[in-house]
Amino acid sequence: MVFTRRLFLAPIFAALTLALIAVGAPANAQSDGKTVVKSGAELDALVDSALEGLYASEPAAKELEGKSVAVLVFPEVLKGGVIVGGQYGEGAMRQGGKTTGYYSMAGASYGLQFGAQVFGYAMYFLNEKSLQFLQDSSGWEVGSGPTLVGGEEGWSAKMGTSDLEGDVAVVFFNQSGLMAGAGIQGTKITKVER
Repeated sequence: MVFTRRLFLAPIFAALTLALIAVGAPANAQSDGKTVVKSGAELDALVDSALEGLYASEPAAKELEGKSVAVLVFPEVLKGGVIVGGQYGEGAMRQGGKTTGYYSMAGASYGLQFGAQVFGYAMYFLNEKSLQFLQDSSGWEVGSGPTLVGGEEGWSAKMGTSDLEGDVAVVFFNQSGLMAGAGIQGTKITKVER
Protein backbone atom coordinates (compact mmCIF):
# COMPACT_ATOMS: atom_id res chain seq x y z
CA MET A 1 0.00 0.00 0.00
CA VAL A 2 1.36 3.41 -0.91
CA PHE A 3 1.43 5.85 2.01
CA THR A 4 0.00 9.14 0.80
CA ARG A 5 -0.36 12.55 2.43
CA ARG A 6 -4.14 12.24 2.30
CA LEU A 7 -4.00 8.89 4.09
CA PHE A 8 -1.77 10.46 6.75
CA LEU A 9 -3.99 13.54 7.26
CA ALA A 10 -7.31 11.66 7.43
CA PRO A 11 -6.87 10.51 11.07
CA ILE A 12 -5.83 14.03 12.10
CA PHE A 13 -8.98 15.55 10.61
CA ALA A 14 -11.02 12.76 12.22
CA ALA A 15 -9.44 13.52 15.59
CA LEU A 16 -10.17 17.24 15.28
CA THR A 17 -13.75 16.47 14.26
CA LEU A 18 -14.04 14.27 17.35
CA ALA A 19 -12.71 17.16 19.46
CA LEU A 20 -15.27 19.57 17.98
CA ILE A 21 -18.12 17.15 18.61
CA ALA A 22 -17.00 16.31 22.14
CA VAL A 23 -16.54 19.89 23.33
CA GLY A 24 -19.19 21.57 21.20
CA ALA A 25 -18.34 23.11 17.85
CA PRO A 26 -17.90 26.88 17.85
CA ALA A 27 -20.69 28.90 16.28
CA ASN A 28 -18.57 29.88 13.30
CA ALA A 29 -17.26 26.36 12.52
CA GLN A 30 -17.67 25.19 8.95
CA SER A 31 -18.98 21.75 8.10
CA ASP A 32 -16.75 21.33 5.06
CA GLY A 33 -13.70 20.51 7.22
CA LYS A 34 -11.85 23.75 6.48
CA THR A 35 -10.01 25.57 9.23
CA VAL A 36 -12.10 27.84 11.43
CA VAL A 37 -10.67 31.36 11.23
CA LYS A 38 -11.68 34.13 13.60
CA SER A 39 -11.43 37.83 12.80
CA GLY A 40 -8.86 40.00 14.55
CA ALA A 41 -11.60 41.64 16.65
CA GLU A 42 -12.96 38.23 17.73
CA LEU A 43 -9.48 37.03 18.71
CA ASP A 44 -8.75 40.24 20.61
CA ALA A 45 -11.98 39.85 22.61
CA LEU A 46 -11.18 36.19 23.40
CA VAL A 47 -7.63 37.09 24.45
CA ASP A 48 -8.90 39.92 26.71
CA SER A 49 -11.34 37.55 28.38
CA ALA A 50 -8.75 34.76 28.72
CA LEU A 51 -6.16 37.05 30.34
CA GLU A 52 -8.74 38.53 32.68
CA GLY A 53 -9.75 35.04 33.85
CA LEU A 54 -6.14 33.84 34.10
CA TYR A 55 -5.04 36.81 36.21
CA ALA A 56 -8.06 36.45 38.48
CA SER A 57 -7.28 32.76 39.14
CA GLU A 58 -3.44 32.99 39.04
CA PRO A 59 -2.31 36.44 40.29
CA ALA A 60 1.34 35.37 39.90
CA ALA A 61 0.74 35.17 36.13
CA LYS A 62 0.15 38.95 36.14
CA GLU A 63 3.55 39.36 37.78
CA LEU A 64 4.99 37.13 35.05
CA GLU A 65 3.55 39.49 32.42
CA GLY A 66 5.44 42.36 34.06
CA LYS A 67 8.71 40.45 33.62
CA SER A 68 8.03 39.65 29.95
CA VAL A 69 8.69 41.55 26.73
CA ALA A 70 5.54 40.07 25.13
CA VAL A 71 2.83 37.47 25.70
CA LEU A 72 1.30 35.25 23.01
CA VAL A 73 -2.15 34.01 24.05
CA PHE A 74 -4.05 31.10 22.52
CA PRO A 75 -7.42 31.35 24.31
CA GLU A 76 -8.96 28.21 22.79
CA VAL A 77 -6.99 25.20 21.54
CA LEU A 78 -8.90 22.12 20.36
CA LYS A 79 -7.13 18.80 20.83
CA GLY A 80 -8.41 15.34 19.95
CA GLY A 81 -7.04 11.95 19.23
CA VAL A 82 -7.69 8.28 18.62
CA ILE A 83 -4.15 6.84 18.34
CA VAL A 84 -3.36 9.70 15.91
CA GLY A 85 -4.20 13.12 17.29
CA GLY A 86 -4.19 16.74 16.34
CA GLN A 87 -4.58 20.17 17.86
CA TYR A 88 -5.31 23.63 16.51
CA GLY A 89 -5.75 27.13 17.90
CA GLU A 90 -5.54 30.80 17.03
CA GLY A 91 -4.10 33.59 19.16
CA ALA A 92 -2.75 37.10 19.45
CA MET A 93 0.59 38.58 20.52
CA ARG A 94 0.42 41.38 23.10
CA GLN A 95 3.16 43.91 23.77
CA GLY A 96 2.50 46.77 26.15
CA GLY A 97 -1.18 45.77 26.29
CA LYS A 98 -1.65 46.11 22.51
CA THR A 99 -2.03 43.42 19.85
CA THR A 100 1.02 43.32 17.57
CA GLY A 101 0.19 40.22 15.51
CA TYR A 102 -1.98 37.13 15.09
CA TYR A 103 -0.79 33.53 15.13
CA SER A 104 -2.04 30.01 14.58
CA MET A 105 -0.74 26.83 16.17
CA ALA A 106 -1.15 23.30 14.88
CA GLY A 107 0.29 19.95 15.78
CA ALA A 108 -0.09 16.25 15.23
CA SER A 109 0.82 13.35 17.48
CA TYR A 110 0.57 9.60 17.60
CA GLY A 111 0.68 7.00 20.32
CA LEU A 112 -1.58 5.82 23.11
CA GLN A 113 -4.26 8.54 23.20
CA PHE A 114 -8.01 8.79 23.05
CA GLY A 115 -10.34 11.68 23.76
CA ALA A 116 -10.80 15.37 23.20
CA GLN A 117 -10.22 18.54 25.14
CA VAL A 118 -10.14 22.32 24.93
CA PHE A 119 -7.55 24.39 26.72
CA GLY A 120 -5.86 27.76 26.50
CA TYR A 121 -2.32 28.87 27.13
CA ALA A 122 -0.21 31.99 27.33
CA MET A 123 3.45 32.09 26.29
CA TYR A 124 5.41 34.75 28.17
CA PHE A 125 8.52 35.77 26.20
CA LEU A 126 11.09 36.56 28.90
CA ASN A 127 13.68 38.20 26.64
CA GLU A 128 14.00 39.97 23.29
CA LYS A 129 16.06 37.10 21.85
CA SER A 130 13.19 34.61 22.14
CA LEU A 131 10.66 37.07 20.73
CA GLN A 132 12.95 37.88 17.81
CA PHE A 133 13.34 34.16 17.08
CA LEU A 134 9.57 33.79 16.71
CA GLN A 135 9.28 36.94 14.60
CA ASP A 136 12.14 35.93 12.27
CA SER A 137 11.01 32.34 11.73
CA SER A 138 8.50 31.29 9.10
CA GLY A 139 7.02 29.02 11.75
CA TRP A 140 8.37 28.04 15.16
CA GLU A 141 8.26 24.37 15.98
CA VAL A 142 7.99 24.37 19.76
CA GLY A 143 10.78 22.31 21.24
CA SER A 144 13.42 23.86 18.99
CA GLY A 145 14.93 27.30 19.45
CA PRO A 146 13.99 29.18 22.65
CA THR A 147 13.82 27.10 25.81
CA LEU A 148 10.55 26.69 27.68
CA VAL A 149 10.42 27.34 31.42
CA GLY A 150 8.95 24.46 33.39
CA GLY A 151 9.17 21.79 30.74
CA GLU A 152 6.34 20.32 28.70
CA GLU A 153 3.60 21.13 31.19
CA GLY A 154 4.62 24.79 31.48
CA TRP A 155 5.15 27.24 34.32
CA SER A 156 3.24 27.03 37.57
CA ALA A 157 2.71 29.56 40.34
CA LYS A 158 4.71 27.28 42.67
CA MET A 159 7.83 28.04 40.61
CA GLY A 160 7.63 31.77 41.39
CA THR A 161 8.82 34.54 39.11
CA SER A 162 11.99 35.83 40.78
CA ASP A 163 14.54 33.44 39.28
CA LEU A 164 13.04 32.07 36.08
CA GLU A 165 15.62 30.50 33.81
CA GLY A 166 14.76 30.03 30.16
CA ASP A 167 13.31 32.03 27.32
CA VAL A 168 9.55 31.39 27.34
CA ALA A 169 7.24 30.56 30.26
CA VAL A 170 4.05 28.72 29.29
CA VAL A 171 0.91 28.92 31.45
CA PHE A 172 -2.06 26.62 30.71
CA PHE A 173 -5.62 27.55 31.70
CA ASN A 174 -9.29 26.58 31.19
CA GLN A 175 -8.65 22.88 30.54
CA SER A 176 -11.79 20.84 29.91
CA GLY A 177 -12.59 17.62 28.13
CA LEU A 178 -11.79 13.94 28.26
CA MET A 179 -8.11 13.80 27.40
CA ALA A 180 -5.25 13.76 29.87
CA GLY A 181 -2.79 16.65 29.89
CA ALA A 182 -2.21 19.68 27.74
CA GLY A 183 1.12 19.90 25.97
CA ILE A 184 2.56 22.03 23.19
CA GLN A 185 5.82 20.25 22.35
CA GLY A 186 5.90 19.47 18.64
CA THR A 187 3.35 22.11 17.65
CA LYS A 188 4.16 24.74 15.06
CA ILE A 189 3.33 28.40 15.66
CA THR A 190 2.97 30.57 12.55
CA LYS A 191 2.18 34.25 12.09
CA VAL A 192 -1.01 34.86 10.07
CA GLU A 193 -2.52 37.96 8.54
CA ARG A 194 -5.99 39.19 9.53
